[in-house]
Amino acid sequence: MFCETMLRFLSLKFGRLYRCLKLLFVVSLFVILLMNTHNLLASFQKNELTDRRFINLNKCPACFGNSWCRKFMNGQITFESWGRLRFLDFLNVKNVYFAQYGEPREGTRRIVLKRLGSNQELVDIDQKICKRATGRPRCDLIQAMYKTEFSRLNGDVRLLTPEVVEGWSDLVHCPSQRLLDRIVRRYAETKDSGSFLLKNLKDTERMQLLMTLAFNPEPLVLQSFPSDEGWPFAKYLGACGRMVAVNYVGEDLWSFYNAPWEKRVDLALQLVEIAEQLTNNDFEFALYLLDVSFDNFAVGPRDGKVIVVDAENVLVADKRLIKQNKPENWDVWYESRFEDCDKEACLSFSKDILCSRVNVDHNYYAICQNLLSKHATWRGTTGGLLHDPPTEIAKDGRLEAMLDECANPKKRYGRYQAAKELREYLAQLGGNAR
Repeated sequence: MFCETMLRFLSLKFGRLYRCLKLLFVVSLFVILLMNTHNLLASFQKNELTDRRFINLNKCPACFGNSWCRKFMNGQITFESWGRLRFLDFLNVKNVYFAQYGEPREGTRRIVLKRLGSNQELVDIDQKICKRATGRPRCDLIQAMYKTEFSRLNGDVRLLTPEVVEGWSDLVHCPSQRLLDRIVRRYAETKDSGSFLLKNLKDTERMQLLMTLAFNPEPLVLQSFPSDEGWPFAKYLGACGRMVAVNYVGEDLWSFYNAPWEKRVDLALQLVEIAEQLTNNDFEFALYLLDVSFDNFAVGPRDGKVIVVDAENVLVADKRLIKQNKPENWDVWYESRFEDCDKEACLSFSKDILCSRVNVDHNYYAICQNLLSKHATWRGTTGGLLHDPPTEIAKDGRLEAMLDECANPKKRYGRYQAAKELREYLAQLGGNAR
């Protein structure tokens, strides 16, 4: 009785505290609005996306490209509503903005703008470039670029080779020549796209390509494995300075956490199919998702298609190269180790193993553990996307057993079989729903 009374008392106390904090936040925001009235009006009158310094065009070639600069400078791209308010940037830690892009013949459509890092991460980029060039954290950034390895690869160098860029980022943790040729050939920030010869790029284009590869290779993933060819990534549009534009997909996966059961089954099936496509495809490139959370996927409002919208942490392994070089245990099926932790979106993996095995269950493991099964933890919830199934499915127990075996297998190679059965089972459920 005493415990129940205490629980009620604590619940009431925390409820009042939450309401007080909520009221305090609203009042604080109102005060900030009053203090920034002048800046507020100026923000709505000015299009900052035409400002060279705001989009860091002045830092090129220490930037991500300039293929869309004309569109930015012409005022064809504008922030949506709250995105214009700079004093709210402290809430936008990832520097991701929603914007409108207008073309005279095509009309206006929604896009997403990314700085590809937090403010601190962008400062770190500048400092790392300066240190690489001068040994000091501050310097003339543009001059420093010409003293780094990003510039030393200019001139008569024909190809971008693995020994030069290996380990620079997840994308090239274990690059093959075939992968690097693909990256250069599909580089969208040059007028000479289509050639895998590095020397065909301008000096500034080569430096931009290499800097992107080193600091945030997401644009290169989207360009090398484009949505137009059926890859499950957002479409890359272009860049200007340190602002990259990608196609707006839709609401993030988290928005569908409490959607109707039939919808969640369809989304879960698509996620398992994404895991399969990225692991096994005709190109024999395995794309391993190293950061899997509800925020990194979005759902199209019209076609309901699930798309990967954050591709910074994607490791690409060339299966053809693995078969050719035959490293130790290359043909032994690898099973990812289940990670039971209190943090959100936990994953356990060895990049070196991902790079040296032909058969790896990492993508199934990541999708099942972090998104679908009871082990999925996100924003204070547990249970995953397939939580609270209908009574007849819950009583049957097959779905829960498959999800658990996929996340935390008890049998040898159990995850491979569970992922296959789960895919078939979800397809059947979806068919029954229709």
